[in-house]
Amino acid sequence: MKNLSDYDFNLPEEQIAERPAEVRSASRMLAVDRHAQSFDDSQFERLPDFLRPGDLLVVNNTRVFPARLMGRTETGATVELLLENDLGNNEWRALARPARRLKPGKQIVFDPELSAELIERGEGGMVRVRFNAEGDLFEHFDRVGRTPLPPYIKRDLASPDEDRERYQTIYAEKRGAIAAPTAGLHFTEDVLRRLRNAGVQTCEITLHVGYGTFEPVRSEDLAGHSVLPERYEVSEHAAEMLAAAKREGRRIIAVGTTTTRTLENMMAEFGEFRPANGKAELTILPGHQFKAIDGLLTNFHLPKSSLLVLVSTFGGHELIMKAYRHAVSAGYRFYSYGDCMLIL
Repeated sequence: MKNLSDYDFNLPEEQIAERPAEVRSASRMLAVDRHAQSFDDSQFERLPDFLRPGDLLVVNNTRVFPARLMGRTETGATVELLLENDLGNNEWRALARPARRLKPGKQIVFDPELSAELIERGEGGMVRVRFNAEGDLFEHFDRVGRTPLPPYIKRDLASPDEDRERYQTIYAEKRGAIAAPTAGLHFTEDVLRRLRNAGVQTCEITLHVGYGTFEPVRSEDLAGHSVLPERYEVSEHAAEMLAAAKREGRRIIAVGTTTTRTLENMMAEFGEFRPANGKAELTILPGHQFKAIDGLLTNFHLPKSSLLVLVSTFGGHELIMKAYRHAVSAGYRFYSYGDCMLIL
């Protein structure tokens, strides 16, 4: 198994996309051919040209909610919570900043209608809180929360929440993610229409992206890292479409690493596609044998991240790292609001 340092590369800061492209589908796309061990510069709008009739394109329809909350304690200290997991009964697991001075019983007030009590403090800034509010908590989050953009976006986040809709896919439906499945941000209704006209099928699954998307890999030995579980749902209709594609030998193309993790987790757990509602606990590391997907559309990821490890495991380490170096030299835009890569 390779080490974490094998997934490092140099990226000029100016190539980190601070804002999305004006037109969603205007992004560049690096097309990677695993069999030919080659790659070519292209445009996302040309995606239908790379797929063929009968291909099944699988997207993640999770919807980001305003999970970044700013509040104050009774002493006036500012506390930020990044909500991570709904535990039920108005309790949430969250990442708190700063967390070291927070003790059980501490009250955090966000506005006159929403406050929270710290129930438990864990490791790495993680806490468990219980919210005090009338009515639907998500309505309160919509009112006082902000879009939880990734930490590498450095622009002024105190400005009006321009990202609330742009940091969503156009097919986002099921609320529950703290980060967008960013490979899907490129799609427009026109691209989806052209895919349908080309005979490409699409289906939707759900994986609610959690803190594991941002969590750094802290172990040089990759075997020592595991990605936090994330909630997923595969409907009966989606499972039938996936099973039929697999049975008929048609290609399954995952849009994003979140979709990939869901489908591969399902095959690892059940050995087949079936309706399910559970937690994806699979961490894809070198040596993983892909049983669900035949292609992957993905954005460009952080150096030394679990997402880059996943992509490299699917595409081949040498080829993907070579493609990344080319993307840097060719001026591609990186990360959530950046360009994308199609691996077939």
